[in-house]
Amino acid sequence: MSGVENLARVPELKNKLLWTFALLAVYRMGIHIPIPGVDSAALAEFFAQAQNTLFGIFDMFSGGGLSKMSIFALGIMPYISASIILQLLTVVSPELKRLQKEEGEAGRKKITQYTRYGTVLITVVQGFAIASGLESAASPTGAPMVIDPGWGFKLITILTLTSGTVFLMWLGEQMTEKGIGNGISLIIYAGIVAGLPGAISKTVQLMTVGEISLFVLLFIGLFMAAILAFIVFMERGQRRIPIHYAKRQQGRRMFGGQTTHLPLKINTAGVIPPIFASSILMFPATVAQFSNVQWLKDIASFMTPSSIIYNILFVGIVIFFCYFYTAIMFDPKGIAENIQKQGGFIPGIRPGNRTREYIDKVLARITLWGAFYVAFVCVVPMFLISNFGVPFYFGGTSLLIVVGVAMDFMGQIESYLISRQYEGLMGKAGKGR
Repeated sequence: MSGVENLARVPELKNKLLWTFALLAVYRMGIHIPIPGVDSAALAEFFAQAQNTLFGIFDMFSGGGLSKMSIFALGIMPYISASIILQLLTVVSPELKRLQKEEGEAGRKKITQYTRYGTVLITVVQGFAIASGLESAASPTGAPMVIDPGWGFKLITILTLTSGTVFLMWLGEQMTEKGIGNGISLIIYAGIVAGLPGAISKTVQLMTVGEISLFVLLFIGLFMAAILAFIVFMERGQRRIPIHYAKRQQGRRMFGGQTTHLPLKINTAGVIPPIFASSILMFPATVAQFSNVQWLKDIASFMTPSSIIYNILFVGIVIFFCYFYTAIMFDPKGIAENIQKQGGFIPGIRPGNRTREYIDKVLARITLWGAFYVAFVCVVPMFLISNFGVPFYFGGTSLLIVVGVAMDFMGQIESYLISRQYEGLMGKAGKGR
């Protein structure tokens, strides 16, 4: 049975996909609505010179919104920054930890509400910084960015960017609730994919003017294909811990006696660590580049994506968030307790605390390799970008996000189809009784 036939047989899934694509279309239309008072020609000249700087990375994550200075110029990054802060505070704050673990759905709703408040606060601060930076910046030809600078422009920019980010956050939440997949990840994915045709066209133009040779272009293409294959291979990688269930009798029937496994992914954290790392490193350096303060400009000069300092910090933050996010997503103690309650055990390991320690030890080891893999994929292509001048859309971070989100999206569609098929079979079995 083909995928199209499956979708036709499951109208609920078809509606979810239509919701997802419709909301993504709204996002892409908003990218082309500019902030009032900005000279688009001067802005285009400025970003033509800043393609492979931190502005280029920020523009990639905003889906091209920053280079157009649109209502979605900040993208979804303020929401991600607020999520990072809340998750870090959850570790050190007993009150937030209690909300997350003890109060269930009500607690999660409160944490989501705090994240929204944090998003608004961060957007207001970033909006003010960008408005001030635009007023003080100029294009390479000396043309001012802002037509009529002043507090009127600052207030309009802050209000517009805040409204745009809040609306984008709402779109992501609606996508998650009514569509398929994680809405926030899909928004970042859509922004990166939408920029790929332009990035390919720019790379071909570089070859036609002689800045990149055909041999180098073929090498970059083969290297990117190898990175994509490596990402798919690693994202499917698992460490399977065998679990044996002893036979037990309930009445006249025997249960158990089978052997299954506990799958532990090499990259449990997925695309979250590189997104978090980019979010943390991008904004301070970007604000510093807009500023006229000399010591801030000196800091920004050390934080170029091709610099050693930037990449060392990036790798460190990625490794930290791989462990941090894995610890949030995976609970070895709860898994060990569930295995013991169901009469299962890992061969050679005692149930209970020993099982928890074993799972924790295995998870720590594979997470280390997963963190190295994510850092390698994100950092190594960066040197090709800095040496050959190709756009950031061919970088490891963008490729990891595109592949990871696409695999998760297709996996959720497949799971949805399987669950509906199972429900259909159960319904037929019930009618046959």
